[in-house]
Amino acid sequence: MLYRLHKSGYKAYLVGGGVRDILLGMEPKDFDVVTNATPEEIKRLFRNCRLIGRRFRLAHIVFGRDIIEVATFRGHHVEGNDKISKSNSAGRLLRDNVYGNIDEDAERRDFTINALYYDISDYSIHSYGGGVQDLEAGVIRLIGDPETRYREDPVRMLRAVRFATKLDLAIDEVTSAPIKPMAGLLKDIPAARMYEEVLKLFFAGKAAENYDMMRDFGLFAPLFPQIHTLIKGEPNGPAAKMLVEVMKSTDERVRKDKPVTPAFFYAAILWYCLRERAEEIALESGLSNYDAYFAAMGDVMERQCQTISIPRRFSTPAKDIWQLQLRFERSQGTRAFKLLEHPKFRAAYDLLLLRGKAEGGSVAKTASWWQKFVDANEDERTAIARANNKNGNRHRSNSRRRRRPANKKPKITE
Repeated sequence: MLYRLHKSGYKAYLVGGGVRDILLGMEPKDFDVVTNATPEEIKRLFRNCRLIGRRFRLAHIVFGRDIIEVATFRGHHVEGNDKISKSNSAGRLLRDNVYGNIDEDAERRDFTINALYYDISDYSIHSYGGGVQDLEAGVIRLIGDPETRYREDPVRMLRAVRFATKLDLAIDEVTSAPIKPMAGLLKDIPAARMYEEVLKLFFAGKAAENYDMMRDFGLFAPLFPQIHTLIKGEPNGPAAKMLVEVMKSTDERVRKDKPVTPAFFYAAILWYCLRERAEEIALESGLSNYDAYFAAMGDVMERQCQTISIPRRFSTPAKDIWQLQLRFERSQGTRAFKLLEHPKFRAAYDLLLLRGKAEGGSVAKTASWWQKFVDANEDERTAIARANNKNGNRHRSNSRRRRRPANKKPKITE
């Protein structure tokens, strides 16, 4: 693809993360290309090309399941041309289809470690702003004035955190200083875009480190306001403990190459928000505990979707996982076999174990019973279930009201 662009008279370079990772001795996950050809010119050269984006116009070249992203050199903004570039009153870029040359493109990139261009014409690397030197020094540094760059795109604050943990680099002091005061700008980012950013932060094996750094910089609260309010009021409570356990568990699953899903992630971190909201609803409306939880599920998920848009294919299973939590205590005994067959049982069971660690007490006892039941073989499960039923029936028989004999009629008083 690079050679086709080159032979057609255009300049084309590998750019950004792919070049950076190779220099760090890491295996790149993908490659991006930058060129002086416009998106329309790229499309004419490649049949397997589709143009995407409104804020940033990009070309995607499709090779089977792989997609190579090709961008045209970005240029500097010129006032008065709203058709190709526009920013809001806070300085955030709303539209950015301004084309330029490689020098201007480098100045428009966020961090120096991403302003690296590999030239196929002479096999050289063009480093702008000291990108290679910053890699060698282990430093993440923004290109340009940090406040201006964060206002242009507040997501750069999250990217700084993610690159720091992923690449084991330190964020330069000048780059990090404005993050905490400007963290609130993330509230203005579209919820759909934040969903993708959260996947990158918490599903790549660095969830625990990213969580800690986000808390330090004040970046967690704008993304998860319900959870932030809960743990702020009770910093050592079960909600705070649950967050730590979820991040550790997610990282462990990534390391073991086990599947991780947003459905479980959101069900787990929002569980105590759900519990609090259910208690409020039960108190306000007089609904039963079970009905209050069902009413709260929609409220909690809707509030979270205001900052991070969670697709229905994940929000619906998350609610299933929540619903099963209400059945665990009531399903010990022979009912456990039926619950075991539920398609979301395993995810719900994993959440129960995390709740046991976070809460202790009766939840830990319930989690312990289910752990024995799940780990047992078929014969052992039957014995565990029957023993539980026997204990439960004895308790119920003692508290059962005595029946009136069937052949004895009640007295009628006049």
